[in-house]
Amino acid sequence: MGLIGSIMYFTQEKTTMKDRSWILAFALSLIFASAMLYALHFEIFHDLHHIGVFFLHELAFLPLEVLFVTLILHRLLEYREKKNRIEKMNMVIGTFYSRVGRRLIRCFSRADPKIGTVQNGLLLSDAWTDERFGEALRDLGRYDCRVEIGSIDLEALRAFLMEQEDFLLRLLENPVLLEHEEFTGLLQATFHMTEELAHREDFGVCPPPDMSHLEGDINRVYGMLVTVWIRYMQHLKRNYPYLFSLAMRTNPFDEAAPVMVME
Repeated sequence: MGLIGSIMYFTQEKTTMKDRSWILAFALSLIFASAMLYALHFEIFHDLHHIGVFFLHELAFLPLEVLFVTLILHRLLEYREKKNRIEKMNMVIGTFYSRVGRRLIRCFSRADPKIGTVQNGLLLSDAWTDERFGEALRDLGRYDCRVEIGSIDLEALRAFLMEQEDFLLRLLENPVLLEHEEFTGLLQATFHMTEELAHREDFGVCPPPDMSHLEGDINRVYGMLVTVWIRYMQHLKRNYPYLFSLAMRTNPFDEAAPVMVME
């Protein structure tokens, strides 16, 4: 399973067990409290008929109460909670691209001999709509992100990734990422690529099959990086125009993009 898979599996399993124990304890406490209150009622008034009438009255209303709580109140709370989780998740994704992702895209795209066929379609602007983002994602789906590994400084790439290893590990420990399979897959692929590079002391002695293997690991990360980046840019365009402005001025596919605001 590997280190990454083990961390994610045991974290999720531990969380699930805690949730089940808490729900069971809460349910038993509610049942006990109800039984105690009925016993207190009988001890004071000694009227089983009154208890039975109100018990059936409450029982008859229970389906309507469940309907109201489940379909209306619960859905509203669930929607709000999901919106908050998505917001936190996008904050984490943004941090990843600021620290690691943008530099990796720039490194890999420069080593992609066919990037010119899609590069113009990745130059962001304020005029981009949801339809334009969808078109960019469809174009990427048809494009095979592939690098020529000889054009990459593997020593520099390894050194950079090793510097960011602790940061990437902290990202994996964030529970909000469990719901974003695409980004979690990107982190796993990035960790695997980092481990592969770290286990080779001298890239100059790597035989062609081994270099081809490393190239495959890089291409896997490259394709995921660009797809998740486009989705994150769409999120910024919708919700944070000022962050999208900076993203346009630091677009890893636009070598001529000025960081300074010119207009």
